[in-house]
Amino acid sequence: MAGAAFFDLDRTLLKGASGPLITEALSAAGLAPKNGMPGQAVLYRMFDLIGETLPSMALARGAALAAKGWSRAAVREAGKAAAEKLDTIVAPYARPLLDEHRAAGRKLVLATTTPYDLIHPLAERLGFDDVVATRYASSGDGDTYTGALDGGFVWSRGKLDAVRSWASDNDVDLAQSYAYSDSVYDTPLLSAVGHPHAVNPDPRLLAFASLRRWPVLHLDVPPGVPKLGPFEPADLLKLTSRPEFFPYARFDIGGTEKIPREGPAIVVGNHRSYFDTAALGLTVLKAGRAPRFLGKKEVFDAPVIGPLATAMGGIRVDRGTGSDEPLKRAAAALEAGELVALMPQGTIPRGEEFFNPVLKGRYGAARLAAMTGAPVIPIGMWGTEKVWPRAERVPRVWNVLRPPTVRVRVGDPVSLSGREDYVDSDTSAIMDALVALLPEEAQVYRAPTEEEIKLAKPPKERR
Repeated sequence: MAGAAFFDLDRTLLKGASGPLITEALSAAGLAPKNGMPGQAVLYRMFDLIGETLPSMALARGAALAAKGWSRAAVREAGKAAAEKLDTIVAPYARPLLDEHRAAGRKLVLATTTPYDLIHPLAERLGFDDVVATRYASSGDGDTYTGALDGGFVWSRGKLDAVRSWASDNDVDLAQSYAYSDSVYDTPLLSAVGHPHAVNPDPRLLAFASLRRWPVLHLDVPPGVPKLGPFEPADLLKLTSRPEFFPYARFDIGGTEKIPREGPAIVVGNHRSYFDTAALGLTVLKAGRAPRFLGKKEVFDAPVIGPLATAMGGIRVDRGTGSDEPLKRAAAALEAGELVALMPQGTIPRGEEFFNPVLKGRYGAARLAAMTGAPVIPIGMWGTEKVWPRAERVPRVWNVLRPPTVRVRVGDPVSLSGREDYVDSDTSAIMDALVALLPEEAQVYRAPTEEEIKLAKPPKERR
């Protein structure tokens, strides 16, 4: 027997509650009151914040009676209209997860309290194989609802019973199955499958999942990124990553309006210093975006920085393995509408190579652009090596009286072929675009002094 993957709807597959958009569609169809029920907006807001409550579920159970006399065909049409808008609030990392289960040969099942006729159109739109949902009883001719339920109320223990019945009918083994939910009331279902996952869990489910050591996911942020309520570490970084938090450096940043305010984008920067990540991150955050950095494995292996990089949605790159996994993860982030940042040079040029005006890059950014169609935005940085020379283990935080200036310029999207068989020429175009954003002194060769060469070497090579 094969396994299946069961997904709850609200605050799991979707980023919030489906109720407001479904009510809007029902109102547009002339089935529900235009202004909704008294206190409805407050209930939906509470649902978004803390998840299911007994009062909200009592209202959901009583909705069948409120639907008495409604045309079933009209409700289905309202479901189709709602599906178009609900599709826009599907959690960005839910789609890759659905694809993963689909590729593994598991059936995808939407298991929700939401009435079947209203939610089935969304399930079809997202490629689910079936829907386990509350069904409203209809008249003998099937045209109108009677105000009763057809079967049980698909919630809590009732959802488990409905899933078990479906699994029996479809020859599915729950021990080999996966389940995803945000609600403590779904613990019966989560406990019954072999692979339970708490997604954006309400406080009680979070405590229960911690005790049971169930994986906790947030499908609106990259894998490994924790959240506290609606906040993730990047939100804290947005508050603290301001120029005044770096008194040992001054910033001259221009062109941030060229960074897309939403949607996928690949941001690339040249590499001169360990401080480049701070300068690039500050620039992207100034544009209102949270960067997801691709970084070398050494960064992720570091005792303090490593867990922080993971918490920020960073993507570990181990060049020694030759694996495409980092690119696949970066592509998934782009498909989820994220901004991915990387430095195509891979590492800081050392010694005399540091002063070469011709920049050499790896093909990761070009491949990502070809895989996803995301625009590549170049960011040229200059002066970061004055803040944190390659030869020193820490930045020069003592330079608060005469801090060096870090110059950052954002360029227009690089014109690329978008083809994987042209990654070499596309990589050259990306590096040329970066050089063009640097000051004139960076674009001509100058013989460095012995001291400058020493500063451009790692500490262990400087001796």
